[in-house]
Amino acid sequence: MKKSILGTVLMLVLSLVSVPSLAAGDTLALKADHPQTYVVKKGDTLWHISGLFLKDPWLWPKIWHVNPQVDNPHLIYPGDELNLVYINGQPKLVVKRNRDVKLTPSVRVSDLDKAIPAIPMDAVAPFLSNSRVLTTATLDDAPYVLAGKAGHIISGAGDELYARGQFDEKQKAYGIFRKGDAYVDPDSGEILGIQAFSVAGAKLIAQDKSVATLALNATSEEVRRGDRLLPDEDRDLFANFHPSAPADEIAGYIIAVEGGVSQIGSMDVVVINKGSRENVEVGQIMAIYRQGELVRDQISKDVVKVPDTRAGLLMVFRTFEKVSYALVLKATQVLSVNDKIKNP
Repeated sequence: MKKSILGTVLMLVLSLVSVPSLAAGDTLALKADHPQTYVVKKGDTLWHISGLFLKDPWLWPKIWHVNPQVDNPHLIYPGDELNLVYINGQPKLVVKRNRDVKLTPSVRVSDLDKAIPAIPMDAVAPFLSNSRVLTTATLDDAPYVLAGKAGHIISGAGDELYARGQFDEKQKAYGIFRKGDAYVDPDSGEILGIQAFSVAGAKLIAQDKSVATLALNATSEEVRRGDRLLPDEDRDLFANFHPSAPADEIAGYIIAVEGGVSQIGSMDVVVINKGSRENVEVGQIMAIYRQGELVRDQISKDVVKVPDTRAGLLMVFRTFEKVSYALVLKATQVLSVNDKIKNP
């Protein structure tokens, strides 16, 4: 799973710097205090660097100049020197590769792992592998933990357990998930999905009709009877990713925040009530609007709602059918559940 996450990060970086298509009407504007030269540091992200130069960081592909004279020109590494120049009257960033960055002409995983990520992956990695949004039917139909072997409490790696349900004999690796909260649309009341969060990983070692024996290979919490087993996912979550505004008009809400916090700030992961059925895609940037408060007019005595105020930006990093996970990239004030999301 770690290798899979690393691979998706690299594809994210590659596509961020290489995809030229931008929404019509996007205008490239440099920040007034932008540097002329920047040396990439370990711990940098592409979003941070883009924000040093651009007023709208998601327009990075428009300023990036691919230099065919350097190895892996679509990637950026610590030690690279980025220089702002003008080509045909347009601002471009060109890279001067530090001699200490030794890469092979072919893009290998070992080379790619050194490239800087587009966003802080420590903020989103748990939601790539350890959290899912499922329908009630999918959860109810999934195999479930029956008991620990010999009646023992199931606790850690190496423990064995019994599970009951329909298993694919070709599928050996499973995640053990616990049912979480239901995500509900604030306007319609529709149940958009059920959160399921990982508590352990397990390997199928034997099966007798509908009862299977599994061995735990990792745990983050104690496994309980009734926890559900789902096949391990091994997929490229960031394939064909590039930052962009949604193609369709978006008007939605932040409906949950992960991590047990009530106030939302920069680098927090949130859930929005729009997903693939609304054509939301990984990489899309959306503006966050703080809902206007209700105030009493002291003259007319009416209650008036003041206008919503733009208060941040988020980036979608994982989509499901009816909801999506997004990372708050910028927050100019404290945000909260039920704040609105719109096109940037």
